Amino acid sequence: MGVGLKSDSFPEIKESLAELEDLIAAWGGEVVGNVVQILAQYNSATLIGSGKVQEIKEMVNESAATVVIVDHHLTGVQGRNLTQDMGVEVMDRNQVIVDIFAQRAKTHEGKLQVELAQMLDQLPRMVGAWLGSLSRQGGGIGTRGPGETALESDRRRIKERVKAIRKQLEGVRKHRSQHRSLRKKQKIPTFALIGYTNTGKSTLLNQLTNSNVEVKDQVFATLDPTTRKVFLPEVGDAVVTDTVGFIRKLPTHLIEAFKATLEESGEADVLLHVIDLSSPQMDQQIKVVDELIREFGWEKKPIIYVFNKIDRAPFEKQFAVKAFPRVLVSALKGDGIDKLRKQMTVAAQALNEQVELYFPKEEEHKIYELGRESQIVKTEPASTGTICYASLTPAQASRWSSFMVQNKKY
Repeated sequence: MGVGLKSDSFPEIKESLAELEDLIAAWGGEVVGNVVQILAQYNSATLIGSGKVQEIKEMVNESAATVVIVDHHLTGVQGRNLTQDMGVEVMDRNQVIVDIFAQRAKTHEGKLQVELAQMLDQLPRMVGAWLGSLSRQGGGIGTRGPGETALESDRRRIKERVKAIRKQLEGVRKHRSQHRSLRKKQKIPTFALIGYTNTGKSTLLNQLTNSNVEVKDQVFATLDPTTRKVFLPEVGDAVVTDTVGFIRKLPTHLIEAFKATLEESGEADVLLHVIDLSSPQMDQQIKVVDELIREFGWEKKPIIYVFNKIDRAPFEKQFAVKAFPRVLVSALKGDGIDKLRKQMTVAAQALNEQVELYFPKEEEHKIYELGRESQIVKTEPASTGTICYASLTPAQASRWSSFMVQNKKY
């Protein structure tokens, strides 16, 4: 069910509802009907109007539906009242997303983050006459979130578990931080693939790094960060990390739970914003990701816009692309990957130090060799040779250290 206020954009409400249907399919459910209600204000008891509640109840009875999903956050009271009124379980978009994460989590870290998200989602919903028990951990649709037995007892138990999980995830965060510190010490350029869910980030990672990361055409197929090495011409080794995709109305408790995962993107030198050029909602998806980039404080990082799935998009749509710097690719077929590597090389070189080197006349022929593997910014003649200002990677700086003018780095 889609719901919004008269002040909201009706097309966006419809787009969000269509996306919810995709989420339900990924969740394992089947949509048997949908409805939209536009309100002057939300009902504190049931979110929607009483007439619409009755209408949906009749739809449930006619279709034999077992769950009603509302494309809006429900408070504990609203969820309880709607469930009682309609006679079937009523959930909201956030609960569906968290359940999908629960289905996808494979690693210990991923499962911890999902459990934390479940707990944080459940706490504010807990009201008197709770609808379940903490044993609600079975398989199947709508059965992966923790419930409760006695309200106060369960609140205390959940808070204790939240504290324990956060402590474990802090250890994960510190471990990741150590790895990042080592890469920074070695001055290895780092890239992070970010973007809307199901835009092809994992497929792109495989193309860039000749890897075999599992790829599925579904939302939130990737939860845990995956880092692989990539070789860039004139730069050398770099690393690319694939992380969890974004979505509109991303639950805040998921953002908090996946803080350690999101830090992998936040600490990268360059962001690769992967965009599905074939999606009818491309502009809205870009807007959602850009808003999250600002929310996370990443807006000052260099960003390369990677428009993926050119093999599926109408050709003329390529001319509507405005973001810059941009690269058009098909991660599935490999088109444009070399251009992307070159753009990544430019971005990595921009991170390099500009150093001053001096070549005596008898070794000026090596300037040509320097120019073949690095970017020479400018040269100046000297009385007994040539001074070069070049942008070098750490590895290149090490190779050309004997020509570097000491204590004069720019």
